[in-house]
Amino acid sequence: MAGGVTGTLAGVTALSAGLLMRQAAAARRIIPMAEAPPPRGDGVYGAKFGGKSITMVILGDSSAAGYGVHRPRETPGALLATGVSRRLRRPVKLYRVAVVGAMSSGLPYQVDAALEYEPDVAVILIGGNDVTHVSARAMAVRYLGDSVRRLRESGCKVVVGTCPDIGAIQPIKPPLRWLARKWSRDLAAAQTVAVVEAGGRSVSLVDLLGPVFEADPVRMFSSDHFHPSAEGYARAASVVLPTLLAALGEDDRPALAAGEGVRSLSEAAQEAVHTAGTEVSPVKVGGRERGPAGRWAVLRKHPWFGEPRTWFGHKAPVPSGRPAAGAVGWTPADQ
Repeated sequence: MAGGVTGTLAGVTALSAGLLMRQAAAARRIIPMAEAPPPRGDGVYGAKFGGKSITMVILGDSSAAGYGVHRPRETPGALLATGVSRRLRRPVKLYRVAVVGAMSSGLPYQVDAALEYEPDVAVILIGGNDVTHVSARAMAVRYLGDSVRRLRESGCKVVVGTCPDIGAIQPIKPPLRWLARKWSRDLAAAQTVAVVEAGGRSVSLVDLLGPVFEADPVRMFSSDHFHPSAEGYARAASVVLPTLLAALGEDDRPALAAGEGVRSLSEAAQEAVHTAGTEVSPVKVGGRERGPAGRWAVLRKHPWFGEPRTWFGHKAPVPSGRPAAGAVGWTPADQ
């Protein structure tokens, strides 16, 4: 983060800039470099189900790869593949092309790899490293938009989890934390616009590292205090899953509630960054999703953790006395 602080703070006093530089350096010392790749979750999920398999790819950075967990089933890709397979009762072939440490500039290479699998749906989680490296926001957003467009042109559905709130990470202290929080939200809003314009769906993960993580960092963060723990990834996956299923055509959620509906794309993007789990998607014309003609989009809010949760119009079952997937207290071990 220190690399871009100087240019960003040209109008700030030398004393303030020096403080931010020292804080960035301290954060780099505390946050360890990746020591080993995360476990791969590639494979077939729900092989016992019949029907044509769904090919899913997951792209992005360490949050998409699942850095910080130790078992393949705890990675975001495995959690999402399991959820899709169980809900649709179809096998899901999962391929992970996400790279630890990746920035948006690396997405074109990941898309090249992903297209070799002829995917039906792609999930992209990206943005955190663009914030910590203070990369040019316009270029980061352009790389993301172009990547979504390429995937959509191949016939692949695309769901993007936008940049989380990096300011919630413990090693980053105020006032650097306040700047990181603003950069995260600004990037997330710009990502939303680019994704929807390219024909994809976005899901706000602004509070992926927010209040719940700040309230219980021991459980929500892995040992490096930077990446989510297994339970943290499970919470993120449960936010993305409803939109992923909707993109695949399985959308029996209730009709839009008060406060939801069609917005201008810019308004929807700004509103989404303030509420985690908010989905922004292209408008439908003649029953088909189209790019935002007139720059309009559909905004839908999903219950966040700690709120009463229903899944797709009915209460999620709680077998054997266990909490439902996505509910507070649920972990990958409950699968």
